Amino acid sequence: MSYRPPYIDERSITIEGPHPATLEESVLLAQCEIHTGRVGGPGGQHRNKVETAVRIRHVPTDVDTQATERRSQGQNRHVAIFRLRLKLACKVRTITNRDNHQPSELWRQRRQGEKLPISNENQDYPALLAEALDVIVARRYDVAGAAGILGITMSQLTRLVRHERHAFARINEGRELIGLAKLRS
Repeated sequence: MSYRPPYIDERSITIEGPHPATLEESVLLAQCEIHTGRVGGPGGQHRNKVETAVRIRHVPTDVDTQATERRSQGQNRHVAIFRLRLKLACKVRTITNRDNHQPSELWRQRRQGEKLPISNENQDYPALLAEALDVIVARRYDVAGAAGILGITMSQLTRLVRHERHAFARINEGRELIGLAKLRS
């Protein structure tokens, strides 16, 4: 078989590996600007007088997120970091081999046969989503082919991506742009 280069979606932010959603928290935060502040609204006197809001911006990609709904800065920081990982997983692509991608150690550990049981609230979900999207995009939105490379069924891969509506929408937009049918939701 001859070499075919990976497809690169111009709508995504493309970087050299490793994907930022897969980085250890300390390494990821070293690449970020973190700001705290106050927010108004319900939550009582504590929320209105204490800097509990957390905003995080990943400097290399300019992807940012925030969390303001908790009464504690620590809880909001935890939520903001998870949201940042999800947003990075959806918007940032790392270049991978379209035909010979080797699943990560995390992917191999989480996979059970041809299934990948994981909740979209699990801390590993953004890293797995990022890897799945990297392979799907590299294969020019061939979800069945990406599932085969990742060692799971197409329905399992679709289920993984469907949990994050922004990722699912990006895949369907990409499929539509190149003339493939949308995935059913």
